[in-house]
Amino acid sequence: MAGGSVAVAAGVAKERAAQYQGRVTFYVIITCIVAAVGGSLFGYDIGISGGVTSMDGFLRHFFPRVYEKKKHAHENNYCKFNDQGLAAFTSSLYIAGLVASLCASPVTRNYGRRISIICGGLCFLVGATLNAAAQNLAMLLVGRIMLGFGIGFGNQEADEVATRLANLHIQLRGLFSDDNIGAAVSSIQNAVPLYLSEMPPTHIRGGVNMLFQLATTLGIFTANMVNYGTSKLEPWGWRLSLGLAAVPATLMTIGGLLVTETPNSLIERGLTDQGHKVLQKIRGTDNVSAEFQDMVEASEFAKSIKHPFRNILERRNRPQLIMAIFMPTFQILTGINSILFYAPVLFQSMGFGANASLYSSALTGAVLASSTLISIATVDRLGRRVLLISGGIQMITCQVIVAIILGVKLGTEGELSKGYSVLVVIVICLFVMAFGWSWGPLGWTVPSEVFPLETRSAGQSITVAVNLFFTFIIAQSFLSLLCGLKYGIFLFFAGWITIMTIFVYLFLPETKGVPIEEMILMWRKHWFWKRIMPEDAQLNGISTTNGVRIAA
Repeated sequence: MAGGSVAVAAGVAKERAAQYQGRVTFYVIITCIVAAVGGSLFGYDIGISGGVTSMDGFLRHFFPRVYEKKKHAHENNYCKFNDQGLAAFTSSLYIAGLVASLCASPVTRNYGRRISIICGGLCFLVGATLNAAAQNLAMLLVGRIMLGFGIGFGNQEADEVATRLANLHIQLRGLFSDDNIGAAVSSIQNAVPLYLSEMPPTHIRGGVNMLFQLATTLGIFTANMVNYGTSKLEPWGWRLSLGLAAVPATLMTIGGLLVTETPNSLIERGLTDQGHKVLQKIRGTDNVSAEFQDMVEASEFAKSIKHPFRNILERRNRPQLIMAIFMPTFQILTGINSILFYAPVLFQSMGFGANASLYSSALTGAVLASSTLISIATVDRLGRRVLLISGGIQMITCQVIVAIILGVKLGTEGELSKGYSVLVVIVICLFVMAFGWSWGPLGWTVPSEVFPLETRSAGQSITVAVNLFFTFIIAQSFLSLLCGLKYGIFLFFAGWITIMTIFVYLFLPETKGVPIEEMILMWRKHWFWKRIMPEDAQLNGISTTNGVRIAA
């Protein structure tokens, strides 16, 4: 029975954790590099498209109609860039990522994590090459789709390993209570974000979870700076911006070739002897019997968990399912992706010059990266709810202020005065800052830490799919919404932020300091969700989920 397996696995893990041996090896270093490159590459792809779509050389080559509207003195400010083909250049990456994340699952499950890293890196490399050498729109879109496939493989990589790590969380949390952090990191590579919520002690889980978000924001900032530099290299600067994605893609592919398959994956696929040898290699010692035995038992328990997607639809998992859907949806509906994707386009629509718009977008990228550090430093002290609600209030205020300034001072033609232009940039930076320490990282953190063991992988898959789907919707529709709603686009997003802030206040319990294995008890104490949770699943202070025994 599953319950028995858990009891055994959990018990021995607590006893064996102190026996784990290991040191920081070459494998550990390569793993950290691959993880950092993967996060920054994802951010680079987000940040690079907006700057490229505002460059004259790019628009003349692929979108001459948009170029003519941009240069036309009397063209409506808000409609200069309204073109579905131009929007497809940005959005195609994310719909491809959604499809690829589904297709990549059998590859990762049957052939392991290492092949997933290599496939993702190769897709990025091919996509960057096609984009840099593109001669027509079709070639450009195929390149973006290949980049999307790279993202899909990367997301699947995290999901698959998270399934295994969900069953190892007790033993590995023991590792973090000792001095073996480096050894623990080496065995899981870059399994984000569930790895980052499962592995560390409860009191620092939220801060550690946000490290991947930090790498992503640094990638966005790097892309903005690259765009600022290449914009001066007309008419081919855009090719350099797109082609430079090949540099981190190459590093990620080489990293995939250098790293060894994880022992967890080998053991799960029945290659236990090979898994034992790999574990010895990556730990730098032959004395790995305790950790190896825990991995074998955890793998056996993992195989006993059946039908996670069917389980997640059951009534007892309703609150977690709602969070897996609503949190990533709300994260996108803050409007942040519109600013990240189309920052130069947006600033030019407000009357900024080409150089000024790129400089302003680089500034917002820097603010986003630095504000993530605020969240890392405060999330485990202030809690998730405080950051989400206060960030929501600040974002609402900023969106309304920008809408008022544009509505009163800009109109459909002309430009903002220098004073109001500076004010708009400051307010947008405050908006980005609020997102960076609230909904940006926490939109991933909260869904990753609320699911019970048997549905954790399925829950993360849903979170990723919803995020990619709504990212595609906003990326494809934003230019049309900007043309139709004009300055009202900021009020549109402010309305959604108001809804999501009220949602958090009413329906999201505080998860700060709550152990992963006791998260279900948190839902039972909530004023609303306790009405949804079945009453017969809690008895004498012990919560049970599909036979999995969790001490209250």
